[in-house]
Amino acid sequence: MDLETVRTFVAVADAGQFQEAAAELGITQQAVSKRVAALERTLGVRLFTRTPRGSGLSIDGQAFLPHARELLRVAERAATSVRAGRRPLRVDVIASRGAATGLMRAFHRAHPEIDLDVVMLLDIETAVAAVRSGTIDASFRAVAAPGRPLPEDIAAVRVLDEPLQLLTGPGHALASARSVTMDGLAGHRIWMPGIVPGSEWGAYYDDLVAAFGLTIEATGPNFGSDALLDTIADTPALATFMGGRTRLVWPAGHGLRLIPVTDPTPVYPHALLWHRDNPNPALATLRAHLTAATAGQDTAGTWTPDWVIPR
Repeated sequence: MDLETVRTFVAVADAGQFQEAAAELGITQQAVSKRVAALERTLGVRLFTRTPRGSGLSIDGQAFLPHARELLRVAERAATSVRAGRRPLRVDVIASRGAATGLMRAFHRAHPEIDLDVVMLLDIETAVAAVRSGTIDASFRAVAAPGRPLPEDIAAVRVLDEPLQLLTGPGHALASARSVTMDGLAGHRIWMPGIVPGSEWGAYYDDLVAAFGLTIEATGPNFGSDALLDTIADTPALATFMGGRTRLVWPAGHGLRLIPVTDPTPVYPHALLWHRDNPNPALATLRAHLTAATAGQDTAGTWTPDWVIPR
């Protein structure tokens, strides 16, 4: 059913005359007549009867009118839901406890008037496909991993370098250290279950191992952060890397230690990805917020793989 014919029918019903409806719609009276006739053919009924004063609704027209008004209301709601600036800004943060979530929480506090829809997509292929299709407006990723250039229609800007820290249990040999150098980590077992080969973080840690001769083990099933913290707390021989902006809470009895890593400090580079043709004004507001919030980051004394996009 053509919505323009429905809109014209409602206009004639409200005006009571084809000529007045034509003036209201900004079209000719002949066009109004053709639209009403087309709607009547679609429905198989007569919607108007001629009266001395103009046109009155037939019995079928009276029955159809409230449904016609509802059709127009539903159509307007549908259009509003996707109109630029009216639908929620959809952003992929990968995981609920990561640095990207913290960035989006700060954005929400700064711009509570912008509706947000936060999603969590695991791999970059899924995220890029969602950005390209318009399913989401933006995604936080580390780009661009070796051999995985971004499509030309995807833009990216590096927004945050998150320092890695060493997390140990109370019985670990480094538990009492105020800081540890990268060279000082040589020979220590760093356990990071869940690293997916071929993923961005997999490529990151592969390069970290190659650059500093570390021992990173990704063995065993990944039961989540709580199980990881339990194991680190109970196993003096194991430590793990934890992002400095990752929000984790553990029982006080665990006695876990977070130790800064220096000389150099490995940082994980978070970038924002979006489609170059995305017209959502809230996306521009997010980009401006991130630029202001993360300005002035000092990269001196830090390490990233050589494939990440420059600041």
